Amino acid sequence: MKILVTGANGFIGQNLVKVLLDKNYEVHCIVRANSNISNISQKVTIFKYNENIDSLIKYFDAQKFDGLIHLASLFLATHTKDDISNLISSNIKFGTELLEACKISDVKWFINTGTFWQNYENEDYNPVNLYAATKEAFENIAKYYIETSNLIFTTIKLNDTFGANDTRNKVFNIWNKISKSGEILDMSAGEQIIDISYIDDVISAYEVLITHLSSDQKEDFKNKEFVVTNNEKMSLKELSKVFEEAINTRLNIEWGARPYREREVMIPYDKGQTVPNWNQKYTLKEAIKKTIGES
Repeated sequence: MKILVTGANGFIGQNLVKVLLDKNYEVHCIVRANSNISNISQKVTIFKYNENIDSLIKYFDAQKFDGLIHLASLFLATHTKDDISNLISSNIKFGTELLEACKISDVKWFINTGTFWQNYENEDYNPVNLYAATKEAFENIAKYYIETSNLIFTTIKLNDTFGANDTRNKVFNIWNKISKSGEILDMSAGEQIIDISYIDDVISAYEVLITHLSSDQKEDFKNKEFVVTNNEKMSLKELSKVFEEAINTRLNIEWGARPYREREVMIPYDKGQTVPNWNQKYTLKEAIKKTIGES
């Protein structure tokens, strides 16, 4: 099976590509012309996209991909007026060009990646920020391609993720740093409920969905949306205790020293369905131990 992956140089993309290669899929990755590709496996074929859609369509026609996994996006928690063009280009225009190429070259399936931030206050649609709004806009555009081609388009929505070798400035990395330095960390009151998933469980969801999209039941997944969620949801303050127990440390956190962010997500989206036959493998404590031990 020949699969094209976008966002392969990101944390999730790197882990996904490794698993796809281990399963002997032929993996291609599309990156922007100026992207850093040092973290992408040398076993994949890389296409550098110069934003010329004709070259993109020609590439798709030549390769005859079975499917595409779309992970690439520009994430900005907040934006300024100068960010608008880049957000729309990265999260809407690029994805639409991919869909156009898929339609013309008869790609069988397309796995999109959405975000829980499209569902602020657990609503069916209420974007936390402009980033989330662009993700929803892209899904609405995809509806046209679903109706006018044989493409099976499906979305996996993610909330927060973590795992070994994650260089992002995420909460477990921050906590691990202060556990070693002993410095005091100012945080909010910590009452927000956290739904955070271990990278191996996240990648497993994509694996299972690929299996479905390659089966006789693939049509059942057309225009469907799934989520990756953790069985253990708890407040940020409670999560810090699990972290402390997992790595046998004590965190110096000043709870309530910082205000909540504007449109802070206090309750994560919980209306979605997980991918059929997918199950979470790791508890939070197990996953934290693996993450900190392997980092």
